[in-house]
Amino acid sequence: MRFELMRPHQIRDAISRNLPAVLPIGVMEYHGEHLGVGMDLLAVTCVLDRLEAEAPADIVILPPFAYGAASYAVAPPEGTGSLHVDAGRIAPMAEDLFLGLLRIGFRNIHGVIHHQTENFAAGMPTDLAFRFAGRQAVFRHLERERGEGWWGRADTQDYYAQHPTGADPFNWVRVHPLMTPEIMARYPFDHAGLGETSLMLALAPETVEMDRLDDTTAWYTASATQASAALGERGVAAILAHLRQAFGG
Repeated sequence: MRFELMRPHQIRDAISRNLPAVLPIGVMEYHGEHLGVGMDLLAVTCVLDRLEAEAPADIVILPPFAYGAASYAVAPPEGTGSLHVDAGRIAPMAEDLFLGLLRIGFRNIHGVIHHQTENFAAGMPTDLAFRFAGRQAVFRHLERERGEGWWGRADTQDYYAQHPTGADPFNWVRVHPLMTPEIMARYPFDHAGLGETSLMLALAPETVEMDRLDDTTAWYTASATQASAALGERGVAAILAHLRQAFGG
């Protein structure tokens, strides 16, 4: 279900069933001459389209956030389409977004990102901004709902004992990479090369112009000449399995 299309009774039903509410997170960044600048976001939104098609009433997909901290590490912005927004400006917006979702009643909120996530444990500006925002939003919501000193009260002395039952409030908001280390061990993780081009050939072939590929001008696109939709589908299948598990399915 698309959040922007839902009526209030559907939102209340989703909350009562603790359905995952999923925020696609992306950036606009140069991906060679053959791929769209929104490739990182499209990888997430198109995979979520596939997931929603399996069970449209079992997931809430939020309008995507497209303006992350792309950086200009790959290419300067002039004429390339790379659009960078500082992570320090993203975090307050993301915090208010997550806090708003908590106030609506969602307790199973997820962000999914595919940008600079090859070492997700360490983090990069965009995902760190959203991860920090999620923690801050939960703290703010708990203090608003339970009052200051909520953790120290006698009635929360079983706080940690309740975690195995799923009661940890800091699981209410989680951010995931589109591709885990396990997936990257089996599928090429790159920038506009074999892996990402294959993903786009599988998920959004209309966005790929292979005849514009020039592997002599960018070392990172050289492997894209070997890309195929079949390889991309292998990646998609692994990603779908990862997300089903992450969302509790």
